[in-house]
Amino acid sequence: MARKNLLAGLTEPKLTAVNSEEPKPARAMAMPFAGRGAVGAVTRSIEDLAAKANAARELEARLTSGQVIVALDPAVIDASFMADRMAQDDNDYLALRDSIARSGQDSPILVRPHPGAPGRFQVAFGHRRLRAARELGQSVRAVVRPLSDRELVLAQGQENSARANLSFIERARFAHRLEQSGYDRETIMLALSADKTTVSRLITVVERIPAAVIDAIGPAPATGRDRWVELASLIQKGGAGGAEAALGQEGFAEAASDERFQLVLAALAPSSPPLPPAAGEGDEPPSEAPREPSEREVPQDWVHSSGIRVLTVSTGRRATLLAIDRRAAAGFDTYLLDRMEELFTGFLASEGRPPSGKRKS
Repeated sequence: MARKNLLAGLTEPKLTAVNSEEPKPARAMAMPFAGRGAVGAVTRSIEDLAAKANAARELEARLTSGQVIVALDPAVIDASFMADRMAQDDNDYLALRDSIARSGQDSPILVRPHPGAPGRFQVAFGHRRLRAARELGQSVRAVVRPLSDRELVLAQGQENSARANLSFIERARFAHRLEQSGYDRETIMLALSADKTTVSRLITVVERIPAAVIDAIGPAPATGRDRWVELASLIQKGGAGGAEAALGQEGFAEAASDERFQLVLAALAPSSPPLPPAAGEGDEPPSEAPREPSEREVPQDWVHSSGIRVLTVSTGRRATLLAIDRRAAAGFDTYLLDRMEELFTGFLASEGRPPSGKRKS
């Protein structure tokens, strides 16, 4: 029996201004040391990433279930008419390409017959898998399905939102491009799995920051909502001249994307230190006097002696964020959490502090 309404799940439920941006995953097991503080934040981040990865797999399965998977020449497949990514050879993409080279392509991409070019196709999601296949000189496994423009952008946006692999500014640009193309806010909300307030904030940031500045900075994967909102506010108050002038700084083009963001932000607010990159969480004002930016505020990779890039460390005024590379170190997050009690107890002992957190007199 033919399946009907396979895309129905993309258009419901409707979101409102009071809906949460994403459904909160149920916690599988409560750990005595993971309820609050830094450890709790790490635990929640790992759980959220796992939930989003599961959501992405479920979405792909729903869209491709019961369909014939074919092998297509990447040369006959065009990108979506609605760009979402800012091209970069980041570590995640390189790891994906290497994995496909070694083990093949695990999940198919979704394409539609190109509406304006007979014999060609247009990708809905799976841009990075398509790019990897093209660079490796091999065919790409794909499901072909007739999709309207609206169905394509919904599938594209929701798959990216579920995987959480677009940076804040990439999501913001995607939302802005959808609006510029005439899509209503309801469609944008559904595509991004975001409520009305979040969509408004995304679009406002892009409207206030010149496109040339965003292009020059790049995706800035470790820079979250609050930092971009701050930059947009500074540009709105003082004009874009300072931001555009910062693009010509010595070493700007050679810096990593997140470092370029910090350079632009520092040029507009030189009297205050740049805030640490964040994934959307707000920060309270520091209690200490302002200090000059330091190298510690630039995300740094921690590489094992074997050459494996295990995690990225972002140290700021109030917190240090550890982002584990789940492709290079799959399962290390669980391993670390299982031993967190022992590690923190050892740390307290090395500091001469009892488990209560008070120093010995």
